[in-house]
Amino acid sequence: MRQIVLDTETTGLNPRAGDRIIEIGCVELVNRRLTGNNFHSYLNPERDSEEGALAVHGLTTEFLADKPKFSEIASGLRDYLAGAEIIIHNAPFDVGFLDAEFARLGIARFRDHVGEVIDTLVRAKEMHPGKRNSLDALCDRYGVSNAHRTLHGALLDSELLAEVYLAMTRGQNSLSMDLGSDAVVLDAVDQAAQLLELRDIRILRASAEELAAHEAMLQSLDKEVRGKSVWRIVAGD
Repeated sequence: MRQIVLDTETTGLNPRAGDRIIEIGCVELVNRRLTGNNFHSYLNPERDSEEGALAVHGLTTEFLADKPKFSEIASGLRDYLAGAEIIIHNAPFDVGFLDAEFARLGIARFRDHVGEVIDTLVRAKEMHPGKRNSLDALCDRYGVSNAHRTLHGALLDSELLAEVYLAMTRGQNSLSMDLGSDAVVLDAVDQAAQLLELRDIRILRASAEELAAHEAMLQSLDKEVRGKSVWRIVAGD
């Protein structure tokens, strides 16, 4: 699976008021591994940043003056993103700006070029209701070092978000079975097991004593819940 973690920096908060993208950073994940095939560009927005935005990203008009315009990187960006699953923190913000930039060029909206868009802010709020779920807060929660983040930067923030996303979804990396098929999905650290033939796997069956102990445990659980325990229900007993 190919995923792209994406972030932008902008001149302000409202693309409908003429605010523009001044930096875009993307980090590629393939099968949940960083590949190093990243996309990054500063952009000349042809306008000044608002004071509040400048305080956040520190990218001055003078610094951006000789950088490419969005129209110059649009084709390469679309090719890079094509068909990938996109991961963004607070997706409506970045997608809104990308849609506005594409519309200026007569290009179809952002979502028409990519696969699913995953909003990590939405997921974080579902997982940690009532808590702070900014990127900095998530870095702290998941032990991702952001000590080098003094100002916002699109590529740096994408790299941090990639680490946070992998930590947030680590359970998806565990050994699991699709009950509707014979497919088995292995954790990355267990991929070597795919090389084993089934005939090489030794199956140890429970002894009579172990089965008796298991039944005694189930009876104890049944007594506690005053009925069938969940284990009997799942087993269809």
